[in-house]
Amino acid sequence: MRHPVNVIRGLRFRLTVSYLLLFSALLVVIGLYFRHSLEVQTQGDVRAVLEEVWGEAKGYLRIENYRPHWSADTSDPEDAHIMERLRYVILLTDSNGNILIDSPVYESIGIDSPDEIRRIMALKEPEVHIRTDSAGIPYIIKAGVIVADDDHSQRYFFAIGRSLADSERTVRTFTRDYFLSLLAIIPLTGLLGWALAGRAIQPVNEVAQAAQKITGSNLSLQIPLRGSGDELDHLIASFNRMTTRLEDSFEQIRRFSTDVSHELRTPLTAIRGQLEVALFTAQTAEQYRDAMVNALEDVEQLSSIVRALLLLSQAESGQLVLQKTTFDLGEVAEDVVDQFQIPAEEKHVRLTAQIEPGVAILADRTQIERLFSNLLSNAVKYTPAGGTVQVRIRRDEKKNWGRIEIEDTGVGIPEENLPHIFDRFYRVRNAQTNLIQGLGLGLSFVAWIVKAHGGQIDVTSRVGSGTRFTVRLPAETPAGVAVNEAYSAPVEPQRL
Repeated sequence: MRHPVNVIRGLRFRLTVSYLLLFSALLVVIGLYFRHSLEVQTQGDVRAVLEEVWGEAKGYLRIENYRPHWSADTSDPEDAHIMERLRYVILLTDSNGNILIDSPVYESIGIDSPDEIRRIMALKEPEVHIRTDSAGIPYIIKAGVIVADDDHSQRYFFAIGRSLADSERTVRTFTRDYFLSLLAIIPLTGLLGWALAGRAIQPVNEVAQAAQKITGSNLSLQIPLRGSGDELDHLIASFNRMTTRLEDSFEQIRRFSTDVSHELRTPLTAIRGQLEVALFTAQTAEQYRDAMVNALEDVEQLSSIVRALLLLSQAESGQLVLQKTTFDLGEVAEDVVDQFQIPAEEKHVRLTAQIEPGVAILADRTQIERLFSNLLSNAVKYTPAGGTVQVRIRRDEKKNWGRIEIEDTGVGIPEENLPHIFDRFYRVRNAQTNLIQGLGLGLSFVAWIVKAHGGQIDVTSRVGSGTRFTVRLPAETPAGVAVNEAYSAPVEPQRL
């Protein structure tokens, strides 16, 4: 069932808004930048004209006998035009501020005070500043000192200016047109962003639709990769790996439930049958005693199964915490081999050990002893009389790793059974034994112990020739391996 999506909270809406805000901010910044550039450029052009007018004015203006006059020929149209430009915004005073030449425009700007005139005349270079007239029109003014032609000791205040009205008008027109155009551009951009966001999240919607089809009964369904190699393909691959792990876990749970019910049903059925036989057919105390002895044996088998399942459950849930210490692997091997000498002699099996001294590992001693016990128990149990079981401890070619080899000359394991020997409740059938007895949990514990210590386990076997288990354990905790890591899946056996 497809659930409705809140549009405002939807990914498509948020992507569109984010894109629109970013794009709008970018357009505003670009507009302000070009507005500033245009303003600087237009003012620069006016300043260039002002410099030109300043030079022309100093060339045409003459001051003799304290009287200013222009050296231009007003009958010449070109000179007349130049004089018109020069007289547009102009002021000439003596050092006391007495006006010698001025223009109506400059009067509207405001005649400089005597103090201001003296301040500017004291400067080494002419001063350029901006002033506005009574109508608010800005003018750029250049003011400085000129000297008389006949007496260079006489200094006069001279100012000339140009209007910035055209420059400001150009900037205002650009600003108005640009930002008005944004009122049309931004909505169109929003529609484009909405369409692009829809296309961008379309693969996400396809993944969601495919994920909705996955249920507990079809966890094997995989979402096909798009082949683009982007983040979405990475998400799909991660999702597919997750469903694979879930499928493995579900299958493990189903298999575990089936195996447990089967293993518990067998002794319970046997106990019930023996008690029913004793109840209805037993005549003597000896017959009752035999029935109870048989029932107790089955109860003990049932108790062994429950204890083993409890220990395995603790291991899988992480409740079984490893207590790691550094110890000599050879010493542990010698102790366990000594414990199995009597069972081996009873079966007429020769049990030997070849131990290289000084092979130290960082591990849980109790779990390593259990590993030795499970492997030696199987080796002695399935080696016929006259056979041999060899235990070899040495330093592995890998630096600081300990190597355990347990090899027997027993019945061997068929090749088709090797991939499953670490599965719980898995027991091997072959032509010589028909059914190997036991709970089928020993090698599961061995696999968990090796995995929890960050080690490796390999097995090679040939029917009728024997089996060899090789375990490699590190001398220190490998990176990424937690000390209480639980066994979660069987270790895949490798052929040597």
